[in-house]
Amino acid sequence: METWLQPNRRVLTLAMVPAGLLAVIGALLWLTFSATLLKILAGCLVVLGLIMLFGLASQLRRPRISYDSGQVRFHLRARQPVAVPVEHVEAFFLGQGPASLPVGAGKSTETVNLVARLSQKAPEWAEVEVKQALGNWKEGYATVRGTWCEPLTPDLLRFLNRRLREVSEANAAQEKSSQEQSKPVDSGDAART
Repeated sequence: METWLQPNRRVLTLAMVPAGLLAVIGALLWLTFSATLLKILAGCLVVLGLIMLFGLASQLRRPRISYDSGQVRFHLRARQPVAVPVEHVEAFFLGQGPASLPVGAGKSTETVNLVARLSQKAPEWAEVEVKQALGNWKEGYATVRGTWCEPLTPDLLRFLNRRLREVSEANAAQEKSSQEQSKPVDSGDAART
């Protein structure tokens, strides 16, 4: 698997601090107090902190967009990524949209997003259910919220479109080669008999 777009490591690493503190506080409470109720509460804090740490660590390792075996994979939901055949992904470009971050009442924040345009010839990819905090997928456009991925720069955008073009061309060439090899060879033997 080739990673094309990383998650926002800064935010995820920062979120690991309170989760780790929760686990440490729970462990200290466990060691300090002997009352059963406090030990149960302390154990719950340790387990909750460790679950949070494990979840955040798994998100750190999981890219937002990757490529594997002729498919562009959009990791925008908790379960399996959305695997779109490369020939149906036309281009990447930058957009702007809501950051989906908790802010004060009546306030909204905007962020730069990465948008993938999908082929209109493949209507099965027009609408896909994804985790709204990570992105949006409607009307043939897959949007990755910039809040939850690495910084979106012009260089990154050029890299994504270059790699998309390269793997699309390689995939098309391989498909053409496979079709040519599967054609029957006319040797003229059938006409002589």
